[in-house]
Amino acid sequence: MSSLVTLGPTPALPDAETLLAKQEALFAHLRTLGSVLVAYSGGTDSAYLAWAAQQALGHNAVAVLADSFSIPDSHKRDARDFAEQFGIRYEVIYTTEFENPNYARNDGDRCFHCKDELFVQMEAFGQELGIHHIVYGVNKDDLGDYRPGQKAAKIHQVEAPLVNADLTKAEIRELSRMAALPTWNRPAAACLSSRIAYGMQVTPENVKQVETGEEALKSLGFRQFRVRHHGDLARIEIARDEMERALNLEMAAEFTRIFKGLGFNFVTIDLQGYRQGSMNESLGAAVANRNGESSGQPPFGTS
Repeated sequence: MSSLVTLGPTPALPDAETLLAKQEALFAHLRTLGSVLVAYSGGTDSAYLAWAAQQALGHNAVAVLADSFSIPDSHKRDARDFAEQFGIRYEVIYTTEFENPNYARNDGDRCFHCKDELFVQMEAFGQELGIHHIVYGVNKDDLGDYRPGQKAAKIHQVEAPLVNADLTKAEIRELSRMAALPTWNRPAAACLSSRIAYGMQVTPENVKQVETGEEALKSLGFRQFRVRHHGDLARIEIARDEMERALNLEMAAEFTRIFKGLGFNFVTIDLQGYRQGSMNESLGAAVANRNGESSGQPPFGTS
């Protein structure tokens, strides 16, 4: 990708020597594990962790991608291509979270049930391979939000080496850039199920609507966006620096054609633009308090 995605104010980064020292600490920690399965999606964090594990452990590091309805096909292809490009051992496992009614009902604990299923399947796969350590790509910045997936990781004793190395998202992007990883400026991503309004059942069919709509937006040249599914209404979020291009009658007609063709009755552009965690805005402080969170944080992470 040719340009860095707009991520808001960029925090000051340590110098290269400090960053490389953190990276070496990451490598050293991974070596102590001997062999690992990496929960791998192909996004910036998990791709960097998979690459680091390969650097530290070679063939004893296995990047594991879940073949789930909630992951876009284009992301699966990108993950495969990245692994092949950098010689990373790569495996696909099948997860069945959509068959779990606790996941499908799509309340605030959906992410817990997703990650719980993933880690159960990875544990079984690790038993087959004789690998007993699972790692995932949560970073230091992620610790400020309530993220049910982190609860699942704790239950399954999944390690977070990027946190152990005190790495922030910006530092991971910079180290990825220094290592010439094409994922260094990949836009923020989240599973397709995070686009479905809370309380509305998650199904393979409605996440496919979202996936097809987002691929259409990508084909129009938009870079950072989300399609939010509210039943018969599609709410489109476009990054503010791309909003001007979206707000004209010609593009409105194109959006209408695309999303009505996917089965939506109403199509709207969110005038606040793209922002992580917008689905959480309607949950309210009461739900946050139920989960033991302060009202200043989105209660269910970001997407």
